[in-house]
Amino acid sequence: MMTNLGQPEINSYLLPLIDAFKASADSVHADRMSAYMKNNFPFFGISSPHRKELMREFLKEYSYPQPTLFPDVIVSCFQQHERELQYFAVDILTKKIDKQNKETIELAEWMIVTKSWWDSVDAIASNIIGPLLLKFPELRNRSDGYLKSDNMWLRRTALLHQLKYKDQTDEEKLFAYCQELSDEKGFFIRKAIGWALREYSKTDPKSVINFVNKIQISALSRKEALKWLNNKS
Repeated sequence: MMTNLGQPEINSYLLPLIDAFKASADSVHADRMSAYMKNNFPFFGISSPHRKELMREFLKEYSYPQPTLFPDVIVSCFQQHERELQYFAVDILTKKIDKQNKETIELAEWMIVTKSWWDSVDAIASNIIGPLLLKFPELRNRSDGYLKSDNMWLRRTALLHQLKYKDQTDEEKLFAYCQELSDEKGFFIRKAIGWALREYSKTDPKSVINFVNKIQISALSRKEALKWLNNKS
């Protein structure tokens, strides 16, 4: 796995995008966005729809980085202070995940543990790590390592990486991970257990109901797990 960020450097590819973000910056909105993220990160203060529009305009003119340059661009985004640039990194890697090789998993894992919060971790887990583990069977056991990690965000990733697998979900693994982490007290793990089970309930509701009734999980996990089924009935 990659290590630290080192000294902040701006990849030249990003300069026009940063200029566009700066031109659209809103300090009042930035303060609100930062407060919503528990003041973990500064923001330019660009709304999600406007940020995505700026990204589309940028990519239309400059295209995506060449595959060999992807890691440098991603790292450079994570070296910058403003959170919108980390969102950009996650977005472009998500869009081109089908073009990535299996070595990208190390970059994705580094992204999980760098400037970690639910907004980046959840997207990386389900849109980047999940597809990589599905595409490359030899990588699938890496999620067992996430489960045992001291890093809570990697444990959350173990739970959420199959979020979009639907009928390709490894049910045995999903249930085993949920049971393994069911005693954890942290909100982010309990919520993730429920979310992972809720998504799978859309594919196999009977299995999820049986599992939830069979083991002891927190009230939060249970509520989240059965939310879609309860709303449907």
